[in-house]
Amino acid sequence: MWFRRHPGLNRKVLVSLYSGSAVSGVLTKAVGPVLILQGCTVHEPGVDAVPADGQIVIDTANVDYVQIVGGA
Repeated sequence: MWFRRHPGLNRKVLVSLYSGSAVSGVLTKAVGPVLILQGCTVHEPGVDAVPADGQIVIDTANVDYVQIVGGA
């Protein structure tokens, strides 16, 4: 069985969430229903962007869309 590779893998992405916030960073893994990002910045409406330490794991059920913002 073949699995399709996420087009944003190992590229800088902006993940917009249904909550209205967003997370930007390098998508390092897309395993099952989760996206794992490193080198992240958290963007909240009306607030300055804040860098996040470590990795961020996002359940795809909370994702509105993923935008690829950087090349490989």
